[in-house]
This record gives sequence, structure tokens and C-alpha cells, in this order.
Amino acid sequence: MSRVPESHPTALHTSAADPAPLLEVRDLGIAYRTRRGPVEAVRGIDLSVDHGAVTALVGESGSGKSSAAQAVIGLLADNGAVTDGTITLTGAEGQRQELVGLPERSWRALRGTRIGLIPQDPTSS
Repeated sequence: MSRVPESHPTALHTSAADPAPLLEVRDLGIAYRTRRGPVEAVRGIDLSVDHGAVTALVGESGSGKSSAAQAVIGLLADNGAVTDGTITLTGAEGQRQELVGLPERSWRALRGTRIGLIPQDPTSS
């Protein structure tokens, strides 16, 4: 058996029978309104979370981890907005729900029951 070097990306087996990811983020862009105009905080994030998986966002300070996570659960600051991309949640029956632009009432039904966030340090997030 040959070993693939760790630095070499490996492909995961997928087929038409494989279920859709539980959460799929594609080309996510986030900007914040400031007095000096909009500030692009996140650009082009792609992320998939499979059913039963736990995912951690890791990166340098200021790289957009918290903004991306807050967008995924619909809790961006009032001056923040998703400017590009999609955030899709797949239900138990395989139905897919787009979360970008979801009304607050719908978010309240999802948070804590279908989607949640555990910050590394709740006092600083």
C-alpha cells in the first residue's frame, strides 16, 4: 500500500447516494457598514459540515472566523450583512433551506433546535 504525503490533498469518496451535507456554505462574503463606507470582512468562504460532524473554524485573529460563524447562525451585528454566497441547511428529510435572507422569526425557530454555535471563549465572541 502506498502512502500519500500529508501535504498532498486527498479526495473524499462521494457518490449520488451520499446525502447532502448538513450545512453547506459557498462563496460567503460579509461586509460591515462603517462611517468610512463598507468594509469587506469575509470573502469567498466555502465550508461543508456533514451529518454528525463537529466543525471548528481556525485562523488568525481578524480573519473572519467569528463573522462567518455569526452569519451561519443569523446573528451578524446590525451593521453587518451577507453580501455574497449561500448558506444552506439540509433537513432530516433531505429538504434544503437557504438561510441567507431568512426572516428573524424563522431564525428563532432554527437556533438551538437545528443550528447552534459554541464560541471558544463566550466572553470575547
